[in-house]
Order: sequence, then C-alpha cells, then structure tokens
Amino acid sequence: MTRTRPGRSRTGGRPPAWILPAVLLALAAGLVGGALAQATDAVDVPGDSRVATEAATSESRYEVEPPPPRHPLVVRIMEVVFYGIIGIICIYLFRHWFFAMNRVLGRQRHPYLDIDTADWPAVTVLVPAHNEELVIADNLEAMLDLDYPEGLLKVIPINDRSKDKTGEIIDEIAARRPAMIVPFHRKKGADGKAAALADAMELVKTEIVLIFDADYIPGRGLIKQLVAPFFDPEVGAVMGRVVPLNVGRNLLTRALDMERSGGYQVDQQARMNLHLVPQYGGTVGGVRKTALEAVGGWHHDSLAEDTDATFRLLMGGWKTVYQNRSECYEQVPETWPTRMAQIFRWARGHNQVLQRYGWKLLTNRRLRFAEKLDGFLLLHVYVMSLVLLLGWGLGVILWYLAVLPTSLLIILAVTSYSTLGNFALFFEIAAANHLDGSHGRVKLLPFILLGFLVSLISVTRATLTQFLGRGPGKGVRWEKTERTPRRTQWE
Repeated sequence: MTRTRPGRSRTGGRPPAWILPAVLLALAAGLVGGALAQATDAVDVPGDSRVATEAATSESRYEVEPPPPRHPLVVRIMEVVFYGIIGIICIYLFRHWFFAMNRVLGRQRHPYLDIDTADWPAVTVLVPAHNEELVIADNLEAMLDLDYPEGLLKVIPINDRSKDKTGEIIDEIAARRPAMIVPFHRKKGADGKAAALADAMELVKTEIVLIFDADYIPGRGLIKQLVAPFFDPEVGAVMGRVVPLNVGRNLLTRALDMERSGGYQVDQQARMNLHLVPQYGGTVGGVRKTALEAVGGWHHDSLAEDTDATFRLLMGGWKTVYQNRSECYEQVPETWPTRMAQIFRWARGHNQVLQRYGWKLLTNRRLRFAEKLDGFLLLHVYVMSLVLLLGWGLGVILWYLAVLPTSLLIILAVTSYSTLGNFALFFEIAAANHLDGSHGRVKLLPFILLGFLVSLISVTRATLTQFLGRGPGKGVRWEKTERTPRRTQWE
C-alpha cells in the first residue's frame, strides 16, 4: 500500500460525457474563428462589389491584368519552412490529444498490478547522494519502514564526495540496521550521477536493482510493486509515478504538481497502454542488472543516464514498464532559478541521447514502426522549443511582408501552446486533473503559461549552447536540484 494524499484519488475514472467534446469544440472554434476572421477581411462590401465588378469588366476589355508579383526566393523558402513547422507542431498536438483520449476512454494496461504474493527475489536499492544533508535522513528512515521480506532487501546509500553532513547522517542511520543499510562512501572517480551508479554496481549482487534519488520518500509497499514486473523475463526496466510532496509551498510548486500529473498520469500511462516507449526516469524505478550490462551498463559521460538507458534497453530488445499506481513522493523546485536550472539540465541530457541514438533508433530492426515513431518524437521534445521560436519569428516576418494569412498565426499560437514539452496543456493536464479527482487544480491552468515561457527560454538556451557551443558529454559533473528543508509531510 502506498500513501495517498487525503481526498485525492489517483486511479481515475470515466469523465462526464460533456468534458471531452467541450475541449475539442473549444479548440475547433478557435481555429475556425481565426479562419473566418481572415475570410471576412477579404470580403468586399456588397454595394461596392457591383461597381467594382463593372469597372473591372470595362477595364478588362482594353488591357490584361498583370500577374501578382513573385516574392523573392528567400521569402518563398521562409514560407515553406514556416508551413513545415506548422505541420510538425500539429503532429505533436495530435500525439498529445491521442494520448489524452486513450488515457480517459481507452483500455488501461496494468498487467502486474495484482501481484502481491510471490516468491520475492533479493533486491538492492541504490540511493545516490551528493550534498544531500537536508533530505537524506527522510529517505533512509522511509527505507527502514518498507514492507519487504526480511533479509532480501539491501540499501546502499552512495555518498559521492559530499562536503556537508550527508556522510555522517548516512552512517548514523546505517548503524541502526547494519545488515540492511550498507553505505558506500565514494572518494574518487569520474564526476556525475552515472559514474557514481556505475561504481556502486560493483557492490550489487542481486539481479534486481532499484534506484531512488535522495529527496524521494517511498511508500511501504512500493518495493513489491516495482519488483513485480521483473517476474516477466522480457522486462529490463521499471518506472513508478512521481508525486510532489511540497505542493502547497507556492504557485510554482502547484504548477509543477499539475505538470507531473500530466506527464505521468496521462503521457506515461498512455504509452504503456499503447505498447509504445514508456520512459525510465532515473528514480522511483529500477533495472535488471543483466539487461543493463548487456547494453553497456551506465555510461560515465551521460548527462541523462535515465533516458540514455531507456533507449539502449529499447534497442536491445528489453521492455520498460510503467507502473502508474506505484507512487513515490518527491520535493519539486520551489524557486524559478532552480526550476530553470533543472529544465536546462534535462534538455541537455535529452538532446545528447538524441544525437547518440536518433538514427540508430530509426534503423533498428527489432522495433515496430509505432515504437520507432514514438521514440523519435520523444527524443525531439526539447528541440521543439527552438523550432517553436523559429516558427514564431518566421510568422511575424511573413505577416509583415503581407505573405502570411492571419489565421495561420492563430493556428501556430494555439497548437504551440498546447504542445511544448512532454505534456500538452489543454489535453494531458486537463485529463490528468480529472483522473486524479483534483478538479480544483483546473483553476490554476492559465498560470501554466508562465511555466511555458520559462521552459521555452531555458530549453532553447540549453539546445543552442549545446549544439553550437560545448559538445555533449564534456565536463560531466553532479547536477542536482537545490533542496529546501522539509517542514511537514503534506503541504
């Protein structure tokens, strides 16, 4: 059993009959309205139309009307690129809409949910920590309370050269259960989380390895829920659902709560339902040791070891399973600079995986076309910020040159606002709010625009500096979210 926030159901249900048609009708009305407005501008006044027609007919007897002027080649190229961007954005828009419809109305896949009694295997839990004195104690205290057979669970906190009291706190808690908690104080080696995990794997003797970041609080029954899918020999990785713990701190944390809900409750579960590419997220999940070793283990130079492992396992023929009801609680960023740094780090890591495996993914013969398409679109989600800014820029220029209809600018604005990132505003987040039973959160939906703009700027900056400046994989170091002391369990 995992802890659930009071009054907040996360298993979802069927929506009222009006909610989905209303969302679709609102979007369609906006697009049609823009097109009608453009068409109205082009219509002449009826009274003047007859006079203009007669004059034109009279003039046409004596001279041929010249053809419309041709735009310079560069303008035509800009126009083609703009229409291409519109098409790409609409593909992502349809993708998010399809995921939301599947999640609300489609058949849900939870194939390992009912496994609660079994011959449970030995499991190792890794907790990488670098200067985590504010949160590591809460994590380890929760580990001591886990519901798993005695003697089959080993927890290895990885103190990677912390300069605060992280190591002391780990040793103090480990002294209470030395057979269960075995600290690993890493003194040397390459920087970064991936390198720390790679070194710690030398101490792992079990086939199943679970990983939790230091600020995560697992529920008592979470380990069994994450281990259950590994009874399937084709499963190489498992991912649970992330739920913010510090929701009530400010507007940012409430917005991130909605974002997490859309990303996990809808996006991840829909990909699980459709047999596509659920993503291992680096925490609240685990890997099969032999599967990871078969595809090369943890890469020391990886900026996003989770996404890197996801795609290597996928191309190696291993399945990643998403467990939507296996919840774990995290501390989300509480300040905008921290949030921007987090997005910047995610974008660079994701783009590195794109550079490494984009072409290999498309040419992999093991994968179905649907998996290739979903994986390819997933790899490009952070590149879409740069594409979106380019589309806006081209749209404004072409509009001032009297080349672009106003309705296309409206289409670009609507579709891009509903597409950026790994969730869609009016589809996945709205559907997730309904499934969670948190209808009051919908009132905050307009404030997501601020987060949208922050993401747009941060991701674009990360993409440009990565592709035009320092290459990926250089200068890998520990990148962690700034923590704040936890005052209460639920806020």
